[in-house]
Amino acid sequence: MAMGKYSRVDGKKSSGYGLTITIVLIVSLCLVGAWMFMSSWSAPTESIDFSANERTKDVDTTTKSDFKSEEVDRGSKSFSDEKNDETEVVTETNEEKTDPEKSGEENSGEKTESGEGKKEFDDKNGDGDRKDGEGEKDTESESDEAKQKEKTQLEESSEENKSEDSNGTEENAGESEENTEKKSEENASETEENTEKSKDVFPAGDQAEITKESSTGSGAWSTQLVESQNEKKAQVSSIKWKVCNVTAGPDYIPCLDNWQAIRKLHSTKHYEHRERHCPEESPRCLVSLPEGYKRSIKWPKSREKIWYTNVPHTKLAEVKGHQNWVKMSGEYLTFPGGGTQFKNGALHYIDFLQESYPDIVWGNRTRVILDVGCGVASFGGYLFDRDVLALSFAPKDEHEAQVQFALERGIPAMSNVMGTKRLPFPGSVFDLIHCARCRVPWHIEGGKLLLELNRALRPGGFFVWSATPVYRKTEEDVGIWKAMSKLTKAMCWKLMTIKKDELNEVGAAIYQKPMSNKCYNERSENEPPLCKDSDDQNAAWNVPLEACMHKVTEDSSKRGAVWPESWPERVETVPQWLDSQEGVYGKPAQEDFTADHERWKTIVSKSYLNGMGIDWSYVRNVMDMRAVYGGFAAALKDLKLWVMNVVPIDSPDTLPIIYERGLFGIYHDWCESFSTYPRTYDLLHADHLFSSLKKRCNLVGVMAEVDRILRPQGTFIVRDDMETIGEIEKMVKSMKWNVRMTHSKDGEGLLSVQKSWWRPTEAETIQSAIA
Repeated sequence: MAMGKYSRVDGKKSSGYGLTITIVLIVSLCLVGAWMFMSSWSAPTESIDFSANERTKDVDTTTKSDFKSEEVDRGSKSFSDEKNDETEVVTETNEEKTDPEKSGEENSGEKTESGEGKKEFDDKNGDGDRKDGEGEKDTESESDEAKQKEKTQLEESSEENKSEDSNGTEENAGESEENTEKKSEENASETEENTEKSKDVFPAGDQAEITKESSTGSGAWSTQLVESQNEKKAQVSSIKWKVCNVTAGPDYIPCLDNWQAIRKLHSTKHYEHRERHCPEESPRCLVSLPEGYKRSIKWPKSREKIWYTNVPHTKLAEVKGHQNWVKMSGEYLTFPGGGTQFKNGALHYIDFLQESYPDIVWGNRTRVILDVGCGVASFGGYLFDRDVLALSFAPKDEHEAQVQFALERGIPAMSNVMGTKRLPFPGSVFDLIHCARCRVPWHIEGGKLLLELNRALRPGGFFVWSATPVYRKTEEDVGIWKAMSKLTKAMCWKLMTIKKDELNEVGAAIYQKPMSNKCYNERSENEPPLCKDSDDQNAAWNVPLEACMHKVTEDSSKRGAVWPESWPERVETVPQWLDSQEGVYGKPAQEDFTADHERWKTIVSKSYLNGMGIDWSYVRNVMDMRAVYGGFAAALKDLKLWVMNVVPIDSPDTLPIIYERGLFGIYHDWCESFSTYPRTYDLLHADHLFSSLKKRCNLVGVMAEVDRILRPQGTFIVRDDMETIGEIEKMVKSMKWNVRMTHSKDGEGLLSVQKSWWRPTEAETIQSAIA
């Protein structure tokens, strides 16, 4: 028989050897049993920790995979969502660590919903309005693009203010960054503590992965985003609105009625008390309605009369009634169309100016004008009949509610003053600037205020001055005329004509700004001086005035060297000076401009005009809260309305393009209140504004401002990502507004709501607004 190599055939030794093996086996089994018994007490803890780690890694793997696939899908787009996607990964990882009971599938589902590639859509038929790369991407991507390619108004103004104290907006931004850094450091410390505690449980390889993800999660934006989102959701769910208890009552303008700041001013010589002084924290209360308030009268009847109960102020009717500004007539305030310089009607005065100098050509060459010290804005109101857009402004002063009258009538106007700061407009944009007895001392202090108009006036544009020094011969008037003549000559403005209106017994002088630098270079004295080459004429947000002139552009490939096309062709004409630039959406600027124009034409015609149930006969005053190229306003140009295009200070500075199209607008920081009276707009439109805005200011305060400037029964349209739409929808419902329409596609949402008449019963006193 064949035997194995180690087989024993010796009977004696084989028996002893077997006994030994038996004993060894018994001892081994006992040891194994003891080891298993002991390990059973520690196994649950290890098992729980390890499974939590495995679930976290599963979610990480899923989200990273989704992120990579999204990058591939968006490979052709110029605006990637890298920052957003990374944020989402960190958010989910943190949530998984916080609550180990959450399933990987649940988190993965949330990621899929919120992280899908965002594309614009047509609200009516659901088809995309743009191909990949042509449409507007989410707001964060546009902010990244703005930083890389175009200066924002905030950056331009900051550079101008380098030697000045930081403005309120920059202070807020700085505080936000400081808080973010502090919170990030705290979170990083917490993460390190948790890591130390878990080192004895997790193997070295797993611990390295956890540390890596934690480091990513401690970045300033990602960590702050998680905390802020949770806090904002908690705030939205617990909002309890109250009525603002303020001295101004239903006419409250937070940045103009800050009596706490006004009382601290060292001087009011330059109208500092009429300038913006925003409270440190935006009010979160709702402004009350005047007793007996009614829905505004429709245009064009509103140009002639408004409800007295809507603007219950009679002082102007008492002191200016004889000049046909405004009169009381039963339950109405009526406007005969007159003014200090045109008692017999604005239309006659408008025609008189063109007859005085035919090259003005209202509604053709001259399309966008600025009316300084507008009164009740009858001049601008009747220029609509000549296809001219006039943006009127005046301070909130003893001429009680003059701007409020204008807006209630349906005429573009805003509260502002020629004081110590630049006007919130770009340089070289207005075709004509008008001053009819506007009470501004243009000739004093080196002509600083007139030089500000020079900044805003387009090369080749006109300045119309209709005031007593032009046609009266009193000692004071003659003195002012001589000073103005000397100043305008030094500024190289050419006096084109002086004419007298026999009917109204007034006169007007018409000046033209030069289109070349020849005169500037030939001056014998450099007074007023030319601005430094580093002085950006487009920087306008909180920038102090300087008594200097900017050279005009002579290079035909740059803005300002060539007059725009005549209206209405200019609204659709791509400015030639965009040829060498890259657009906001990543394509060549001219192509970007055209795509944006076509996109908004489609959206407005197929969705806004027909698919939302909006009664456009009640829509007169419109605001685009985040205009880019002005495409939304251009798409509405054939309707009997006007659009205030707002370019936020942290968005790409595209406002000059909007003016080039024959439209107008303003720079603004939506973390502060707008310089307008309550209840002045019929429709507010916000395209991807709030998702960007909520990163630096509280949306509750912003929505309180939206409520303040929107009229009861007015329409509010929001386009944004679905998370932001959800936050806004909760807030408008808490104000008892009526949700008229919601729509979503590919993570993008549309919300259309109508403001109600509801006001809270409880009041909140705003200490800064108590006189």
